Amino acid sequence: MLKNIPAILSPDLLKILMEMGHGDELVIGDANFPAAANAKRLVRCDGHKITTILDAILRVFPLDYAVECPAALMDNKDPANPPVVWAQFKEIITRREGAERANMEPVERFAFYERARNAYAIVASSDPVKYGNILIKKGIVTEDEIRAVENS
Repeated sequence: MLKNIPAILSPDLLKILMEMGHGDELVIGDANFPAAANAKRLVRCDGHKITTILDAILRVFPLDYAVECPAALMDNKDPANPPVVWAQFKEIITRREGAERANMEPVERFAFYERARNAYAIVASSDPVKYGNILIKKGIVTEDEIRAVENS
């Protein structure tokens, strides 16, 4: 065990997050997402809610500041009725990264699958929430952030 690392982040998942570079993408998929069929690298995170997984990852994972939308969602084709989980994603991103990085773009289902196939890794959950798929783009960690951790 390590201090200050959420227990939900397994050694395999932490390794993948550490290996990722600026601009690499990570998908967190719900129970119905075809993760194994699309993943270059697959990490299982069964028994946890998508929102819990996202929150834990964003405690250690910087979102890309250089793009307009550092997060993408699988589009439900009904803009008047967005899935409830989308608001939860936005709240988590805002709390962890700030409102300026909470822009999320809906991506058509098959285009989302294509991005997932090209993503660095996919985290598969067993959460049955509808449209609970999110893709996040990794940003950078600054020298100031590293110093702040070292001095804490």
